[in-house]
Amino acid sequence: MSWKFAVSTLGMPGAPVREAVEVAVEHGCDGLELRSHPDEEVHPSLPVRRAASLRSRIEDAGLVVSCLAGYARVCEPGTDAPVIAQLRTLIESAALLGAPSVRVFPGGEPGADGPAADRIATVLPDLAASGVRLLIETHDSHPTGEAAVRLAAPFADPGRVGVLWDALHPWRSGEPPARTRAVLGEHLGYFQVKDARCAEDPTPVPPGAGRVPLDECGAALRGWSGWISLEWEKAWYPAIQPVQEPLRAAGDWFRRWRPE
Repeated sequence: MSWKFAVSTLGMPGAPVREAVEVAVEHGCDGLELRSHPDEEVHPSLPVRRAASLRSRIEDAGLVVSCLAGYARVCEPGTDAPVIAQLRTLIESAALLGAPSVRVFPGGEPGADGPAADRIATVLPDLAASGVRLLIETHDSHPTGEAAVRLAAPFADPGRVGVLWDALHPWRSGEPPARTRAVLGEHLGYFQVKDARCAEDPTPVPPGAGRVPLDECGAALRGWSGWISLEWEKAWYPAIQPVQEPLRAAGDWFRRWRPE
């Protein structure tokens, strides 16, 4: 069993990849979680040549891309074609960047799975051909592990369709970490460490400074192998501090709980 440590570029909004690489290396990270967004150097229409250049820069620094974090919403009401196009673009970009997985959101009506199954089924050949794994985050309409795994389990292929466990949202929704881990089982594909002031106020604070039960998360993750990434939401909370101190705190948590 082994863990690898990464930091998301969500905590460095607008920064070029070269700066994010420097931060990751300085803080002992193994990888970089890249946010794919129109406001970032890594964006949905990233040209092939530019993707290759960025991948080389990351790998030359001794890092890898841990995940490509996209904003497709698989449960979103409406027509399928735009969502499927987003998914295919993300999968193609992930393959070019050497990312083993892409993160997507549920994004539907609360508790409603909607058209997610058909949309994911449509891109299964793309996932298989590229070797990329689709990870659905515990977020928005499906904030708990129990809800999110409903979207992945029907495919019975955890190595191709899994769940990204965001430490904040299941807990805010009343699901204890031990329960989240249990219901995800083999579908757990990635863990984002984060902390917040309290359940009622999700403003980010450095890991260990808030109320998210991160020690319970660490204990629940024993026996699992995969990526642990700090998601510091500075893109959404611009007034919070720069990523460096939270990243140090996340590194301390990582080293305390990682398998020996």
